Amino acid sequence: MSHKPTITDSLEFPQESMIPRAAFGLGFAGLIASLIGYFMNADQFFFSYVVSFTFFGGIALSALISIMLHHVTKASWGTVFRRIFEVFSSNIWIWAIFFIPVILGMHNLYHWAHPEVLDKASSEFDKILYGKSAYLNSTFFIIRQVIYFALWGWLGHKLYKASVELDKTSNWGITTLMRKVSAPGIPLFALSVAFAGFDWLMSLDPHWFSTMFGVYFFAINFQAFWPVMILLVFFLQRQGLLKNTIQQVHIYDLGAWFFAFTVFYAYIAFSQFLLIYYANLPEETLWFYHRLEGGYEYIAYGLLIFRFALPFLLLLNREAKHSRIMLGAVSVIVLVIHFLEIYWIVMPTNHASHGLHFSWIDIATFLGLGGMFFGFFFNKFKKESMVPQNDPKMDECLSKSYHQ
Repeated sequence: MSHKPTITDSLEFPQESMIPRAAFGLGFAGLIASLIGYFMNADQFFFSYVVSFTFFGGIALSALISIMLHHVTKASWGTVFRRIFEVFSSNIWIWAIFFIPVILGMHNLYHWAHPEVLDKASSEFDKILYGKSAYLNSTFFIIRQVIYFALWGWLGHKLYKASVELDKTSNWGITTLMRKVSAPGIPLFALSVAFAGFDWLMSLDPHWFSTMFGVYFFAINFQAFWPVMILLVFFLQRQGLLKNTIQQVHIYDLGAWFFAFTVFYAYIAFSQFLLIYYANLPEETLWFYHRLEGGYEYIAYGLLIFRFALPFLLLLNREAKHSRIMLGAVSVIVLVIHFLEIYWIVMPTNHASHGLHFSWIDIATFLGLGGMFFGFFFNKFKKESMVPQNDPKMDECLSKSYHQ
């Protein structure tokens, strides 16, 4: 006799919850402190800002590709998480506003944005940057960002609105619409994210180049997305939400994705290093050289240990992915090292002559942008059901728990 699973939780986020207000409060406080940091040390502010912007922007972008893959593959495993994916990705158009300081700080951040490096009569003329100026110039940089965020914002908004409409109308034909949006969206997303990685991070050191940096940029963000999901689900359940809907089998799935993309990240990161190592070209190897001296080498070794070896070994066992303590601890470790990896990519460009040193502005921008990011998330999350309703895959997703 078959057993049809039912949802026994309340699917509405408590309207009286202070979580969105607390997140916004933290965000405003952090941004005010960051603004003070700007007037004290503008270069430090902009470099710290790029690190934190990339950290949180990567969460939203990873959510967007996750939901598109979910639709295209007609997967059922993540149906209980889909609304979380959708809310993250539907706020990308808001997140675009927070890119404005990066545009305003182009001269501080990007050496190619200095007019004198393109002036053949200037003592600072740079022949390499002159050759790249058709791509690396301020006008085209801004145009590209508008295209990226317009594409991501439209995809995230369209998929969220369609999902909410499915909740209200029970029209299963909407699932076909979501697949039709996602199918072309995936290659467009892949191309745009690769170029965003080139623009935001790789062009900080414009003499360096790596044909693998686009997929490397995706890999570091996508691996870190699963710890965010794990900790967010744990947080919601600590608040008494979705405790019966999101069950252990679903959390195991998050752990399995986390493990899988830990291996993927290591493969991509090592491949990029290996290609540059055996080619042994000065214009490529200098990038790693500057990140293996002045204290940055400790982060580099930490990446090997805490971003790959430790999570790989700890999550290799099937039972470990059932342990909330283990998943929680490894998630925190990977998110810390994820922040440090972005810092390791960005900061040597600013601190090349000073070596590794952290600033209070790093913390201020992280709290400011993080508070705003999750403030917008929870503010929208409470407006609709926390899981999709009337989705044809929901029964299959919930029934997994009955067969474990």
